[in-house]
Amino acid sequence: MRRLAAGSAVLVLVTAGAACASHNAGRDGPRLAVTGAYVPEPPMADMAAGYFTVVNTGTGADRLTGVTSDIATDVSLHTTTANGAMSAVKAMAVPAHGRLVLRTGGHHLMLMGLRRKPKTGDTVTFTLRFATSSPITVRAPVRPATYRPER
Repeated sequence: MRRLAAGSAVLVLVTAGAACASHNAGRDGPRLAVTGAYVPEPPMADMAAGYFTVVNTGTGADRLTGVTSDIATDVSLHTTTANGAMSAVKAMAVPAHGRLVLRTGGHHLMLMGLRRKPKTGDTVTFTLRFATSSPITVRAPVRPATYRPER
């Protein structure tokens, strides 16, 4: 009788475990990586811009919600509108199986209150924060002001 009761208990636990596993099957969520990060050498001593691409190979979307940097007291997310005006935004979408591209004339970072003016050859560190994913730290080289990445 004890063996039958123990066997039944094991069967219940195995069945419950299988139900949990199948419930979570295929629930991948966002899987983020950052590529192509750079900062153009700024013409002014108090502000700079930052660019990169966030690639999401996962099945869930995410949002870039904030950035900090080792050289700036404030980093804000900005977008450029069709008429060329810049405006701050609270977050930027990172679609599932897609990418968020920060580039000249589009989404970008504004680094304000620079602690030092970055020069070509320096490296700037960014910590990116997301709505659901863990933070990502990125080391971005400082490029000449005229640098334009290949697309």
